[in-house]
Amino acid sequence: MQRIGLTGGIAAGKSVAGARLAERGAVLVDYDVLSREAVAPGTAGLADVVEAFGPGVLAADGTLDRPGLAAVVFADPAARERLNGIVHPVVRRLAAEREAAAAAADPGAVVVHDIPLLVESGYADSFHLVVVVHAPAVLRVERLVRTRGMDRAEAERRIAAQVPDDDRLAVADVLLDGSGDPDELREQVDHLWDRLAAERRDEQDVDA
Repeated sequence: MQRIGLTGGIAAGKSVAGARLAERGAVLVDYDVLSREAVAPGTAGLADVVEAFGPGVLAADGTLDRPGLAAVVFADPAARERLNGIVHPVVRRLAAEREAAAAAADPGAVVVHDIPLLVESGYADSFHLVVVVHAPAVLRVERLVRTRGMDRAEAERRIAAQVPDDDRLAVADVLLDGSGDPDELREQVDHLWDRLAAERRDEQDVDA
């Protein structure tokens, strides 16, 4: 099994890259999806979030008001750390379960962990390969405003709340340019996948 860590700043194109890796045959472990599972209705995670932040973080239907909570934690680093301390351990457990299932189904699987906060979590060294999707911050602000309907100040706050680009670039084994259109990024992913497949074949030939 090959373990790949995939990360990138918000609106850099990481989701496009992750989806393309899955299309090419990787098992994608999406930490955004897992973070929603961790605080789904009825979970201990949601109960802990409500205890920490109050019932005001719940929507009328009993689900987590994610935009409302995001507005709180992105404006307050201490609140963000408190939330991460609740959610991240659950996400790590769920990710380990997904990886174990993938390895059981196919010992030669390529498992891609799509982790927005890979650098912040300090787990970059735990992967065979770290892939970073990069686009300039000014472009990412424009994307957040244009495609997600954020006002510019909120978009800038979201980007400022993440680690600086240089910190992500420092852990990259492979750097993908997400500043162009999605097809250009998918083409880069294809080249990476083909190279990794060739390396796996070469390793198998040596072992044989």
